[in-house]
Amino acid sequence: MVRHFLDIHRLDAADLRAILDDARARKEARKGWPKGKVDADAPAKDRVLAMIFEKNSTRTRFSFDAAIRQLGGQGIIANAADMQLGRGEPIEDTAKVLSRMVDAVMIRANDHEDVERFARVSEVPVINALTDRSHPCQILADLLTIEEHFGSVEGKTIAWVGDGNNVCHSFMHAAPKFGFKLRVACPAEYHPDLRDLEKGGAHVFLTSDPAEAVQGADVVVTDTWVSMGDQDYEARLATFEPYTVDQALMDQANEGAVFLHCLPAHRGEEVTDEVIDGPQSLIWDEAENRIHAQKAVLAWCFAG
Repeated sequence: MVRHFLDIHRLDAADLRAILDDARARKEARKGWPKGKVDADAPAKDRVLAMIFEKNSTRTRFSFDAAIRQLGGQGIIANAADMQLGRGEPIEDTAKVLSRMVDAVMIRANDHEDVERFARVSEVPVINALTDRSHPCQILADLLTIEEHFGSVEGKTIAWVGDGNNVCHSFMHAAPKFGFKLRVACPAEYHPDLRDLEKGGAHVFLTSDPAEAVQGADVVVTDTWVSMGDQDYEARLATFEPYTVDQALMDQANEGAVFLHCLPAHRGEEVTDEVIDGPQSLIWDEAENRIHAQKAVLAWCFAG
């Protein structure tokens, strides 16, 4: 059976734990190596990954390209606008064609349903590299970063402050799978999708008060208030102003708490320079860990 990686809530906790442990092991094994050296086991040897981008990207593009190379495979990068997808070819037709040409497909898409449709007919693994609904690869990188710092994420408290967006959704999906508590602080009009909130169950607590979410947290996470495609920029800035992660807010978290942000950051909006550049920030480890987490996802897909 083809192994797709579309959403964290779809996978068993044991598979997710195996992926995260493999990511950490692969990172450890590469210490001191040049970036282009292939992993010893080369699980993607002779395999080709297609990378399709409907949205602009820095970390996703470079990390997946580096990931497939380090696994011993090759990548083909294409913008959707440069493909027949951009001229109206049915998603299902593109999926069937690429299934004959490559060994896996990574998609960074506007619409989550498009990735679902692609995967339904694809004969090779499909990886969700971001949609309007979720961002599962980012959360694995975040969890890898947290576990490098604290050990197991199980039993920890993570506070999400800001927009109830796709990254927030994937954190909610992960909470019951990895056994951590997630406190989400969002304005009422920008709350997470209730269907995704339900997937977090008792592990997720929703509030509109950033201080309530951050109180006693081990990790504080935020994201840009205005995502690609959002049209209400000024309204968002006004609504989210009380949700800025500054040092005063960080000081309400546990002693030794860390800060994460998936980047790019709008400094002075969702986070202050003092926090993002301060000693509690792990954002550069977090960004690097996209490579290692995605290598483990690819290896898991290819092992199916």
